[in-house]
Amino acid sequence: MQLAEVRARIAAAAPASNDAAFVVALSHERNGRTIHLALTARLERACRRARVWLSRSFLSACKNVAHGFDPHTAMSPGGRDGIFLLTRDHRPANEMMRKVFDRFLDRDDGQAESIAKALNTEVSTLLPVRLVSHHMRLLGVLHRRDADDILVLVDQDASE
Repeated sequence: MQLAEVRARIAAAAPASNDAAFVVALSHERNGRTIHLALTARLERACRRARVWLSRSFLSACKNVAHGFDPHTAMSPGGRDGIFLLTRDHRPANEMMRKVFDRFLDRDDGQAESIAKALNTEVSTLLPVRLVSHHMRLLGVLHRRDADDILVLVDQDASE
């Protein structure tokens, strides 16, 4: 998929103008599993604030959802593109951890709960992940189902 097609699909999804917990913008099949990329209004606001919404680095990161999630290589040693788990174990805590855990999953503002409810699951079953490309990391939660996965993005991290 080319970046222009990714841009068109994300622009058409328009998460900020939708009242749903998230909107599915892209779907890819890999190794017999489908992964759906879902965007939230929260992600769009964070990206617009950082001036990266629909930028080349943002679109490249979104395109990398095609790598899928491999539970056998869930932890990235660095330098690789794809979807990787975030854990609370790393010390000192980095900005990605603070954004996903402190500012999203651990908050009582109902955002994580609304996503879990829309996925028909509990917040505790959502896997905190980062979608990695060379210049940007998009942060979110992954819900694994029998035949497919859904990656719901909630924040961005453009730090080097």
